[in-house]
Parts: sequence; C-alpha cells; structure tokens
Amino acid sequence: MTGTRTLLALALRRDRVLLPAWIIVFVVVAASSAASVVALYPTGASVAATALAVNGTPSLLALYGPIYDPTSVGALAIWKPAGSGAALLAVLTGFTVIRHTRTEEEVGRLELLGSTGLGRGVPLAVAGLVGVGTALVVGVLSAVALAASGLPVAGSLAFGAAWAGCGVVFAGVGAVAAQLTRSARTARGLTVAALLVAFLLRAAGDASGPAWLTWLSPLGWAQLVRAYAGERWWLLSLPLASALVLGVLADRLDASRDLGTGILVERPGPATGPDLRSPLALAWRLQRGPFAAWTAGFVLVAALLGSLTPTVAGLLDNPALQDVIRQLGGRQALTDAVVATDLGVLGLLAAGFAVASVLRLHGEEEAGRAEAVLSGPVGRIRWAGGHVLVAAAGSALLMAVAGAAVGVADGARSGRPWAGVPRFVGAALVQVPAVWVLAAVALALVGFAPRAAPAVWVLLAGAVLVAELGPLLRLRQWVLDLSPFTHVPHLPGGAFSVVPLVWLTAVAAGLTVAGLAALRRRDLA
Repeated sequence: MTGTRTLLALALRRDRVLLPAWIIVFVVVAASSAASVVALYPTGASVAATALAVNGTPSLLALYGPIYDPTSVGALAIWKPAGSGAALLAVLTGFTVIRHTRTEEEVGRLELLGSTGLGRGVPLAVAGLVGVGTALVVGVLSAVALAASGLPVAGSLAFGAAWAGCGVVFAGVGAVAAQLTRSARTARGLTVAALLVAFLLRAAGDASGPAWLTWLSPLGWAQLVRAYAGERWWLLSLPLASALVLGVLADRLDASRDLGTGILVERPGPATGPDLRSPLALAWRLQRGPFAAWTAGFVLVAALLGSLTPTVAGLLDNPALQDVIRQLGGRQALTDAVVATDLGVLGLLAAGFAVASVLRLHGEEEAGRAEAVLSGPVGRIRWAGGHVLVAAAGSALLMAVAGAAVGVADGARSGRPWAGVPRFVGAALVQVPAVWVLAAVALALVGFAPRAAPAVWVLLAGAVLVAELGPLLRLRQWVLDLSPFTHVPHLPGGAFSVVPLVWLTAVAAGLTVAGLAALRRRDLA
C-alpha cells in the first residue's frame, strides 16, 4: 500500500472546504431540529397527538417513516432528519468515493500517480477512508449535538450511529459503482439508482407493508435502530457487515480490471447517424439514457405516493384527530395538502435531473470532448443550448409524468383513474419554474466560474433542507425565500397565482442568457 498516507493527505486537502461544510450542515440540522421540537412540543400530549397523526398518514410514512415512540420528544425530533438526512449523507459519501476513484481515473490523474510507484489498490483504499471517515465524523458530532440539546444520550448515540451506518454502506456502493463503469457520471447514476431502490423498499414497507421490505433497505436500517424509542443496538451490525462485503467486492473488482476500464463493457457508438447531426441531437443522445432512468424512477415514486393518497381519508375515523382535520378544511383539504407535499418533493428531485443535465457541459469540457465538437462548424451557444433545452424540457416532462402517475394511482381505487390527472398534472407543473432557476444557476456557474460549477449541488441541497426542515427549524422568512421552491403555489388546494411563476421564469431566463454569454467569451478548460 505504498503512498497511502501521501494520497490520503492529498485527498483531504482537495476536500478541505467541501467536506467540513457538509459536516457542519448535518450537525446544525440535527441540533436545530432537536431544539425546535423541544420548544414546539412542550407537553407529552402534543407530542402524542403529532405522532398519532404521522403514523396514521401513509404518504408521510412513505416519505419519512414512522415515529416508533409516540411519547418521546427525541423520536419526534429526529423523524424528518432521520430519513432525509440519511439519504443526503448516502449521496455525499457515495459521490465522495467516486470523486476520488473513477473521476480521477477518468481525467488521467491516477495514471500519472501510478507512474510514481503508487500501489494499485491505494486510490480505492484512500477513497474508502475519506468516505467512511466523513460518515463517522457526521455521526459522532451529530450525536454530541443532540445530547447537548438535552435529548437522552443513548438515543443520541443511536441516531448518530444510524446516520453513520447509512453513509458507510453507500460509500461501499459508490466504491463498487466506480469499478463497474468507466464513467464517473454513470457511476453516480448507479449510486443514485441504488439509493432510489432503498427508498422504495423502505417506503413500501413502512406505508403499506409487508414490513419485511423495510429490512431490505439501508435507509430502513437507519430507522429500525429506533433511536429514542428502545434502541436496537444489534441492528447496527447490518450496515457494518454490508459495508465490509461491498468493500471487499470493490477491491476484487478493482484488481480484476485494467486502469481506465470498467467491468461493464460499453459498446462503441456509431460514427455517423441522425443522432449526431446537430448539437441538440447530440445532447439528447448523451442524456437519453439518464432521462429514461429518471423517468422510470419518477413513475415508481409518484405511483407509490399516489396510491397512498386515498388512505389519508382514514384519519377521519380517528376521534383524536377529527377536530384538527376539520380545522384544516376537511377530507379534501387534507388530501390536497398531502399531494402538494408529495409534488414538492418530486420537484426537488426534478431539479436534480436539470442540474445534472446542465453540468454535463462542464463534464464534456473537462474531458476534452467539447473541444472536439467545437472544432467543427458548431458555435458554443448552439452546443450549450442543446443541453439546456434537454434540461428544461426534460424536467418539465418529468413533472408532467409525475403528476399523471399520482393522478392515475390516486383515482385507481375509485375506478376513475384518469379523472384527476389534469388537476394533478397542473399542480405538478407549477414546480417547473423553480426547477429552471436552479438549472440556470448551474449554467451561470459553468459560464462564469466553471471550477465552481459543482457547487450548485450545495445550493440544491440547501433548497432541500429549507423545504423539508425550514418550518421545523423556524428559519427566518428571508432565509426561506432564498429557495425558489418557497415561491411556488402550494397546489392542489392552495391559491394559484401566476405572478411568482412569471418572476421565477424571468430569473431563470436572465441567468441562462448571462451564462451563455459568459461561456461564449471565456476560454475552454
């Protein structure tokens, strides 16, 4: 393992800003959530009523999981962060491992380092150390922050360990994905696909059964530890064992392939064809595979959430909640609120697709393929415009498909699967201007500061945190307003206004024009 210490120091130096910033975000979210819940729910009765409402709403169970102890303030405090935080940590650790393995290999830096006598398995080992170490630091500091907030120490330690366990597992997933394909982009896609499968298993198991599905998901393991609700310490062995298996598998795969290749052999594309006749056609060819995967994922998630919507009406049978539901506006208002929440989550996911599509420009430039394309009779605006159009149209289509899937699944139980589709599609499409704003920010960064372009993922993560935890953390309104999704009408059920949609679209258009102009003027990497 020659060179391990040197390469580890280099990796930590490269991530000296990114990883500490993420760690601070996780710790602050955990501590703020605990402090806010303790202040908002001062009595056991208020905690129990909220937990009862959550556990009786299948769509909330699908999104975030159950509250295992309805009398525990700690269990309520970690309810949202446990699921959403575990997923974000999984993405962070998986992408970190890919960044220090496949990305370095793809751009040729590992080949250069290998010429210095670096051991063959050292890059993978170092990437694993960074990914696992990040997960462990997040877990330890989050546990300390929760305990310092006044929550029980045992539950705080269990929560931190559960978060860390999920991060460690997906560090292993990222390590395996990096060996399977020769593209870092595809490796990240495989990692996200694995996370989606884990979410669907956990969501289906928690919301409608069978319960054993939850046990197949690393996200489910994080919740089944039951922090603040009779901790199951033995369950932490599941992520540990899984991470070890994935680590060994990644090491074997790494040893069995040549540098610069992947286990999965990619077929060479055609030298000519209709898909290569224009920049837009080329952009579509490059992104149609990921778009198909995103579409399939959206259909599955939206159909699952939509199928659970009719069960919300069952809350009306609960005497303890009838007054609360009546104050909210009754059965239809409650159902609309749940659907609006679901569509808001899907809007954030659509922003992930749009941002990734725009950042493909940055990837093509770094890999040198953009220079080859632009050496022909193709201008920079046309080249970039193809990817921008795919991002804009693709994200709108994803939301339309999601709205249709929710509508069909919602109406299937009543025997009228298509009756509510137009209403739900319209409610889904109001998310699109906010999605376009984040995509336009990504394009502006590609144009003005290409090295900082990946930082747009931090902005997207911030939008996720504001949407999911902003009200719980009692953030100031100006902080909430920084997210474009704050300005989107809350549909269905809420008041519709076209004004914020026009403003969001105008902002997106302005950033797009500025980004394209900057890209046209600057030198290529």
